[in-house]
Amino acid sequence: MNGNRRVVVTGVGALTPIGLGVDEFWKNLVAGKSGAGPVTYFDASGYDTHFACELKGFNPTAYLDRKAAQRMDPFAQYANISADLAIADAKLSSKDMDGDRIGVVYGSGIGGMKTYDTQFNNYIQGGPGRISPFFIPMLIPDIASGQISIKHGFKGPNYATVSACATGSHAIGDACRLIQYGDADVIVCGGAEAPITPMGLGGFNSMKALSTRNDAPEKASRPFDLNRDGFVMGEGGGTLVLEELESARKRGVHIYCELVGVGFTADAHHMTAPPEGGEGAVRSMRRALADAGITPELVDYVNVHGTSTPLGDISETRAIKTTFGDHARKLSISSTKSMTGHLLGAAGAVEAIVAILSIVHGIIPPTINYETPDPECDLNCTPNSAVKRPVQYAMSNTFGFGGHNATLLMRKFTGD
Repeated sequence: MNGNRRVVVTGVGALTPIGLGVDEFWKNLVAGKSGAGPVTYFDASGYDTHFACELKGFNPTAYLDRKAAQRMDPFAQYANISADLAIADAKLSSKDMDGDRIGVVYGSGIGGMKTYDTQFNNYIQGGPGRISPFFIPMLIPDIASGQISIKHGFKGPNYATVSACATGSHAIGDACRLIQYGDADVIVCGGAEAPITPMGLGGFNSMKALSTRNDAPEKASRPFDLNRDGFVMGEGGGTLVLEELESARKRGVHIYCELVGVGFTADAHHMTAPPEGGEGAVRSMRRALADAGITPELVDYVNVHGTSTPLGDISETRAIKTTFGDHARKLSISSTKSMTGHLLGAAGAVEAIVAILSIVHGIIPPTINYETPDPECDLNCTPNSAVKRPVQYAMSNTFGFGGHNATLLMRKFTGD
């Protein structure tokens, strides 16, 4: 085994509530556009929360064959389409490379939520004979990685990660290590989620996890603001193409950045709440820094988990202070969930793309809806407006229910 192979990013693709495709997504992110609005997929008037961050203007048949789209849950549609975009961006094809050296690691925190809702209703109305033969294949979280592999002829490592909101980052971290250790030369990786269904919205409402700011949904996701009252559900998919450096050089493709650090830990504390002080997050960030072999002072930007929940934002603020010491005051941080909402299993992948683009463009996207400072969340959260800043190292944090912590660390690629 060779754990020293360098891993770079050669393709990105995204479907988000503020942009279908990376270019539109980044433009609206820098502009501080909110993706929140009233739920249109079903009547949400009887719920405590009436809004979410839906994919606006999305039509799967604009990207997929009609029959193929019908046999995919929306989460798998988002996965396959964002993967297609990333694969095209990377100019990747199994016809030009050995398909056995290309893998797929792709996750979803929940899987086919809409499929479950629909098929359970069919069962209630007509008994077991009404359940579709596609029920299980459309439901299971691993089907996205399988479909991407089948479509593109990628025969290397293939599996799904499932770790709630840390899912996408775990997929990327695993993919990085598979390449480092020589199991593949290229991995298509990321996460997708489509949780905006009657049961999905109802379940998170029952947990009291969601904002109920129904009079102004576009202002509901407000990480680090004193008056935050919960997260906003979102949906979408994010995909990265990771590639061994010499493979990318041989193919002559564009390199966005280098993935240099991965950190995974567990809180071992509580099903949904972080430990006071965020010690699990501290260990995750420290492991990513150690993996990259750098000191905290070299990091310029952290795309934080920042869900807009009362406890979570305080815990992450304290964790960053513990990890970075005096440098925490010099960091730029921001929560792009203020615009996209919380994409759950897709969050880590989409936010990794944000961190990558911050390096490429030298711009820190904002945390919008920051109106009333919380004295316990007193770091520079890039309030309300993007700022220009050269970024050499960018970090992305994702933390999931169950105490799953994942940190990714990217470095500007200069051709060295």
